[in-house]
Amino acid sequence: MKSYMASPSTIERKWYVVDATGHTLGRLSSEIAKILRGKNKPTYTPHIDTGDYVIVVNADKIQVTGKKLDQKIYYNHSDYVGGMRETTLREKMDKKPEDVITLAVKGMLPKGPLGRQMIKKLHVYAGPDHEQAAQKPEVLEIKY
Repeated sequence: MKSYMASPSTIERKWYVVDATGHTLGRLSSEIAKILRGKNKPTYTPHIDTGDYVIVVNADKIQVTGKKLDQKIYYNHSDYVGGMRETTLREKMDKKPEDVITLAVKGMLPKGPLGRQMIKKLHVYAGPDHEQAAQKPEVLEIKY
């Protein structure tokens, strides 16, 4: 009895649409990360990207619990001395709500070339419309 190992030529990818309205940020992100990684399939192989494409709509209607809107801080640095910038979750949601979901999912994927390949299959939109209608994505109901 041998273990099954997927190869890039045997992978079949699907497209899914997820509506983020009313979902909690972390719970939704972990479910999206599972799909991008391919852990929802029986053909999952750790060292190969077996995941599907995910489109997230209504990213601006995501919810968080507690006081995270004001207490969760995103840091970035310009590589110059004193170039540290802080942005709260509330500011990020006002300016670019797509980044909030993208960063949350990115942190749940593997680090390195494999994770960078997986995050490219995520498409996040603030509103209800998306540009991937030609791929005929299936609606995915996230239950947790």
